[in-house]
Amino acid sequence: MALLNEYDVIVVGGGHAGCEATAAAANSGSSVLLVTMNMATIAQMSCNPAMGGVAKGQIVRELDAMGGYSGIVSDRTAIQFRMLNLSKGPAMWSPRVQSDRWLFAQEWRLMLEQTPGVDFWQDTVLEVLVENGKACGVKTSLGIEIRSKTVVLTNGTFLNGLIHIGQQNFGGGRAGERNATGLTEQMIDLGFDHGRMKTGTPPRVDARSLDYSKMEEQKGDQFPSKFSYTDTQPLSNQLSCHITYTNPQVHDLLKEGLDRSPMFSGAIEGTGPRYCPSIEEKIDRFADKERHQIFVEPEGWNTVEVYVNGFSTSLPLDVQLNAIHQVKGFEKAKIFRPGYAIEYDYFPPTQLKHSLETKIIDNLYFAGQINGTTGYEEAGAQGLMVGLNASLRCQEKDELILGRDQAYIGVLIDDLITKGTKEPYRMFTSRAEYRILLRQDNADIRLTELSYKAGLASEERLQKVTEKQEETSKLLSKLADTSVQPELINPYLEEMGTAPIKQKVKLSSLIARPQLSLDGVSKKKEAIAIDWSEFSEESMEQAEINIKYQGYIDREKEMADKHKRLEDLIIKDNFDYHSLKSLSSEAREKLTQLKPRNIGQASRISGVSPSDISVLLIHLGR
Repeated sequence: MALLNEYDVIVVGGGHAGCEATAAAANSGSSVLLVTMNMATIAQMSCNPAMGGVAKGQIVRELDAMGGYSGIVSDRTAIQFRMLNLSKGPAMWSPRVQSDRWLFAQEWRLMLEQTPGVDFWQDTVLEVLVENGKACGVKTSLGIEIRSKTVVLTNGTFLNGLIHIGQQNFGGGRAGERNATGLTEQMIDLGFDHGRMKTGTPPRVDARSLDYSKMEEQKGDQFPSKFSYTDTQPLSNQLSCHITYTNPQVHDLLKEGLDRSPMFSGAIEGTGPRYCPSIEEKIDRFADKERHQIFVEPEGWNTVEVYVNGFSTSLPLDVQLNAIHQVKGFEKAKIFRPGYAIEYDYFPPTQLKHSLETKIIDNLYFAGQINGTTGYEEAGAQGLMVGLNASLRCQEKDELILGRDQAYIGVLIDDLITKGTKEPYRMFTSRAEYRILLRQDNADIRLTELSYKAGLASEERLQKVTEKQEETSKLLSKLADTSVQPELINPYLEEMGTAPIKQKVKLSSLIARPQLSLDGVSKKKEAIAIDWSEFSEESMEQAEINIKYQGYIDREKEMADKHKRLEDLIIKDNFDYHSLKSLSSEAREKLTQLKPRNIGQASRISGVSPSDISVLLIHLGR
């Protein structure tokens, strides 16, 4: 039974990947249908109420630069902003917001509803329609067949989801919502490999039952910034988070319940996130630690519900309650919802192309936790790219693939496709070899023009980036041309603990000193003949980073250019690796299975050695 229109793109799932996919496909000119099991939970923050953080904040800024919605929604619904790692170099600076959970989901839905070309349908997708090896629509639980040119699956934790609390388990995609069945089985029949992963969440508690006087207050930044490069407003009022710790008494009570833990009894088969373990895993893996940090995070402006970050658990409810009451400040805590673990199906991402289209079925795309990732930001990044590329396919245009030197999003997707993952993948700055180039402050410069040319970012966004670049260039020229007199600047230099100058020097050479900042120098108006009112904070930040880190930036660009030459050496899809007997047997197997697009990607595949790459280069005449 076919009742609805035919669409260019059908997106299955209304989580963070699905929402960004929907917005990107529509804003790049396609007609889109978002099919979700429950329209009341579109863009729900299933885990902690926060966006950004180390490396993740860089992704949110990249999403915004590309024309995505995550940065705008985060700014409009933030209750606290912090720039992390300011004591380190700018490559490590990472923005993070604490969000109002309910406003976040509401704002996302409103923005999607106001996006031309987006339709909604509340239903469960049971099957992807496939004809002649190509996806051409979906079939729902109501028996409706909806046709489309492309299909995007962003099913999150819902595929055969199984929730565990102690020795109890029951089907569900998350607490209070049913799971999705049928799709995994169909994908297996089509020839896809699959696996199981696990994630978890902590109990939520009543703020009125907590004693905050026993905890450390964690305030937001005094002068909060924001995520989006658009005209969203920084916070003028913020809520504090708090920090407390577990202790040996907490650990002893948790240990008493391990025999009833699904993590240790074997009831959970899926692999959990290495970098976000449950509290029972922490006390087992780090038995020498007497305490573990707990972040007490408010869920919004107008609720008393609190997220207990760092206390993720699937232990029985009585154990959760007894243990949490031994945490300082939680002695009388009332639990709203227990913590739980959830297992779900995923498909190893080595079965995808870099556009996130599947290799087995044309016009079928995967994004988010279905690819083995964890985190709102990682999901949103895949969603935007998959929505854009599905839309470009419908318009018969070339796909957009971001390189590892262009974006954390490029690193994320390349890691998934070439290396795969057997545990929930999380982004870190250490995964990016060009992280000085991939800073959070220059995401707009790196990505907006690319996105604009692909039909996604607006002309207004491109104009703002152009103005920022022109202003930064003008400031850099002024700093390079302006000289300062020793007698006017030396008192300030000595005050800042840096050597005085003996003759006139260019201002740019002073700014290069680690003890000085452009903001501080700009306040010495009597010593420097520059009208600072001409320049925005953004252009001043860009100019200072360029001056202080130019040597590092140039070196990374040179490295990126060298590796780019390998990316330019294309390998044909039908290349017969088994014909090259000089390749190791593992390399022949991996290269045949993964079919890298170029030598650069081949070099990053686990099991392919430098000598194997040399063999390929010689065969290609290099």
